[in-house]
Amino acid sequence: TATSGRLFRKGLLIKDGTALERLAEVDVVVFDKTGTLTLGTAEPSNIAVLSQSEASVLAALCAASAHPLSLALAQALGSAKVVPASVGPVVERPGYGVESQWQGQSVRLGRAQWVGVSPEAAAQTLQTATWLKIGNAPAHALTFADRLRPGAAEAVAKLQGQGVKVMMVSGDAKTPVRDLAQTVGIADWWAGVLPDEKAALIEDLTRKGARVLMVGDGLNDTVALTAAYVSISPASALDAARVASDVVLLGQDLAPIAEARRIAIAARRRIKQNFALSLGYNVLAVPIALLGLATPLIAALAMSASSLTVTLNAMRLR
Repeated sequence: TATSGRLFRKGLLIKDGTALERLAEVDVVVFDKTGTLTLGTAEPSNIAVLSQSEASVLAALCAASAHPLSLALAQALGSAKVVPASVGPVVERPGYGVESQWQGQSVRLGRAQWVGVSPEAAAQTLQTATWLKIGNAPAHALTFADRLRPGAAEAVAKLQGQGVKVMMVSGDAKTPVRDLAQTVGIADWWAGVLPDEKAALIEDLTRKGARVLMVGDGLNDTVALTAAYVSISPASALDAARVASDVVLLGQDLAPIAEARRIAIAARRRIKQNFALSLGYNVLAVPIALLGLATPLIAALAMSASSLTVTLNAMRLR
């Protein structure tokens, strides 16, 4: 309880004691990119290239998606007073994008290859991007500028200093993923990864004996969060991600993640010490009581001393 309270003050909500214990045993941390290592408040940088009708279709598709990039587009289009087009039912495909029908044409917004863009063409886009495809017309790359989440580089450096292996896995294109990995100091990273592939990566690491902490925020991360040994989501994450995670990061700063692991290790050490103290007390006190040498007053004082000892030892975490 004392440990959970301390972590709460540092910006982490621990759902149960099992999560705290597992945090102490983590040896691999896997981060998502957009919305996790970055703030997810991406700013569209080129929607002006769209025609009025294309912008209207885009607005209709974005309105039905909870992805951070879609939300950013919807906000920018709303500020530009773009009226959403009348489209058919919009279907969201986790890990791919959203699709619908407009004036008898198929319309899609999402992953480059899913909308029909070749890997070579997608690789030429150097920023984080999503793609809009309307009928048979060429797809538009909608690019974004995103901001690094506070404490991201610090959290990575501290975790690595604790001997933890840190990785990044993202559904984004290779270039922005690589650039962000270099910025925060992550050597092992994967780009263009689908939700099921994220979960498969976690399961593969687990089979090899790793105890994985997954940190993610979106619908695409839910399966991986569930598959991990322990998981963390920011408070800004989708409801599905927060429900799937064991710990919620209450603020924007990622630095408390490394601190949480350090505190969890210290808490486990205190728990073992308290078990040893309790065992030692019983080894000494029970024979004395059985021999009838302990008066009620002595027994009461001994019990109080035992309780105070373990409580004070636990409070050393402060």
